Amino acid sequence: MILNYLLKIFQILIVLFVYTSALFDHIDVVNLFDYESDVFFEILEPEELRYTYRVRPATNFGVPLNDTIEMFSTKLVPTEPPFCCSPPENAFQLMGNIALVERGKCTFKKKAIHAEEAGAVGIIITDYDYNSDVYIDMLDDESVRQTSISAAFLLGKNGFVIRSTLKKLNLEYAEINIPLNLTKIGVHKKRQPPWLLW
Repeated sequence: MILNYLLKIFQILIVLFVYTSALFDHIDVVNLFDYESDVFFEILEPEELRYTYRVRPATNFGVPLNDTIEMFSTKLVPTEPPFCCSPPENAFQLMGNIALVERGKCTFKKKAIHAEEAGAVGIIITDYDYNSDVYIDMLDDESVRQTSISAAFLLGKNGFVIRSTLKKLNLEYAEINIPLNLTKIGVHKKRQPPWLLW
């Protein structure tokens, strides 16, 4: 009984936090606890990051990220600068790959447009807060410009660990498969990051 009460308070606090964040980013909190549309990807290399990760596709901009788009052995490349609110300095590394971008300083759609213009085939945006465990529904900012790449949101904790591990190993990218159809993967092959609870 007390545990249910505390869980409700926690959910209300998360919703309040997300509504406050909505003033700066175009996000939707209606589906905050609905994970049916989420997609999974796996990191193949480096081995230190070899886990299965959950992302939430953008709600109403870009190309849907589903089983009709399969990217195997694709590179996940952190952008420089990390917010991708201007053309990335490492555009040559993004060409034909997926950009890993931090949330903040501009809209999600603007980040996707800059990544696409640099040649990226997709973008994964991660929260800037290591302690954030909220999935955000990214919405169109209603600007005239459009993007034709897939966009998805990754938990801040995962993004932080991926970026810091690549930096520690002096690597420019992680090799990934996206999306994963978890119904086709045996339970023994699903590897959850040890720093998260699903």
